[in-house]
Amino acid sequence: MTTEMHDLSPQQAAQMLSDDPRAVLVDIRSSMEFLFVGHPVGAVHIPWIDEPDWDINPHFVTEVRKLMLGGQSCDTEDNCAPVILICRSGKRSKEAGRALAEAGLKGVYHVDEGFEGELNEHHQRSSVGGWRFHGLPWEQC
Repeated sequence: MTTEMHDLSPQQAAQMLSDDPRAVLVDIRSSMEFLFVGHPVGAVHIPWIDEPDWDINPHFVTEVRKLMLGGQSCDTEDNCAPVILICRSGKRSKEAGRALAEAGLKGVYHVDEGFEGELNEHHQRSSVGGWRFHGLPWEQC
């Protein structure tokens, strides 16, 4: 059984995190991206694809279920704790969100612009869209 996954703008995601204390923001980028590029304040890191092999994390769904205290036992999407996924530009988070939805998790969202947004005409990120571009809280190591 598949459940629908929902797109959120960075601002909508930040608002959902502010409005619902149960909501969790999961940064699914690689460890290097999370640590050195930066990440949203309060994000939990569970990589979808990571070094050294750059394979899809076979434990991703299980790790998210553990984070959500056993897999989000809830009857309808409306009473589930929201899981919001973020990656660099919104592509990996959409793929990872589909995997969660296919595994039966409800209340799955992804940040459609990601953390850094798309490339501009000079092949640079964080100037067209994304969490950082919109001035939302972030930090780096």
